[in-house]
Formats: sequence, C-alpha cells, structure tokens
Amino acid sequence: MIRVMIVDDDALVRLGLADLIGAQPDMAVVAQAEDGLTALNLATAHQPDIALIDIRMPRMDGIRAAAAMRQLPHPPRVIVLTTFDVDEYVYDALAAGADGFLLKDTNPKDIVHAIHVVAAGSAMLHPRAARRLVDHFHHTAPAEARQARERISTLTPRERSVLELVAVGASNSEIAAQLAMQESTVKAHVSRILTALNVNNRVQAALRARDAGL
Repeated sequence: MIRVMIVDDDALVRLGLADLIGAQPDMAVVAQAEDGLTALNLATAHQPDIALIDIRMPRMDGIRAAAAMRQLPHPPRVIVLTTFDVDEYVYDALAAGADGFLLKDTNPKDIVHAIHVVAAGSAMLHPRAARRLVDHFHHTAPAEARQARERISTLTPRERSVLELVAVGASNSEIAAQLAMQESTVKAHVSRILTALNVNNRVQAALRARDAGL
C-alpha cells in the first residue's frame, strides 16, 4: 500500500483528494493536515510514503514544509499540488526537495498516476511546470555565458592570462613562475580580477571563466 498524507487548508480539497486516493486499491490516506506545521508533526507520527502538499497555507507554507520533511529520519516523497504555477513556486518547490509539481486542474487519473510514479522513485511535473523549467534553462545558460564574457572582456591581456591559470587551480607562486611575474604582482592582478568579475574568491572566478568558455 502507498501511504499518503494530504496537506491543504481547504477542507473540500482534502475531502476530494481523500475520496480519490481512498478509492484506489493500492493506496491509503494515513493523515490529513490543514497547514505545514501540523503536516510536519503528522509526517513524523505516521511516516507516509507520499505527501500531497499545497503551497499557500497558514503557519507554515508548503515550500517550507517540504524542505523540513526532507530532514526527517523517514521523509516522505513530496508532490506539490497547487493552484499557482508561477516560476518561483516551481523552482522553490524543486529546490525544497519536492519530487512532483502538479496543478489542481490536473485530471484525477493523472494525480493517481503521479503518486504511483513518485512512490516508485521517479519525478512528475505538470506539463506547464516542465515547460517553464525548460525555458528557464534555455534562457539562463546563454545569459550567464554572455555576462561572463562581458566581464572578462574588461580584463587586460595579462589579467586574462592570470585568470586562465587561476581557473585550472594554479597558486599565486605557480602563476608567478609561469608568467615571469612577482608574486605580489600576481596578487594584485587576482584582486583586480575578482573585482572585475564581481566575485568573492578564486573558485567563483574559475566558474566565471568556465561560463565564458575559457
């Protein structure tokens, strides 16, 4: 049996989901909660396999509840089931550890299917949420590369040479030896590079170099 917990502040939604899930021969509703904080306590007590969680709820929202459940000794797999499909909710839900993201207009058969899929260890996204993720990565990856190239273009040829060695993990003394420079000069170049790339350390500078294709 797949043990399911339903978390929603709308009693009618909880009732409808409970009827849907209770009608399945291999599923059982083991707990219901009207907010995230109650859900966290019930998840500890009942150890459900799946938690169907709304986002907007009093006391503790679904995103925070999902993140907190991931820290439990026996964490349930989380499916966010919400009315809202704004970008931030999709990204935040997945970052919090959700294994699924569905909208409440999802066909009941697809909700049951999603529970089976997530319980088996896979993930399930509503098509609109999946499209948003694809569009996000299509746009952000080129944008990050372009921004990195623009920042690196402000470096002098010497600073760029230093950055290329920083990016492969060379120390200041190794860079000084390879480029026939004083180590104090290398330190000055590295400081200028960090400022120009708007980063805090050498690792972040190396990531900028990677983004730019160096």
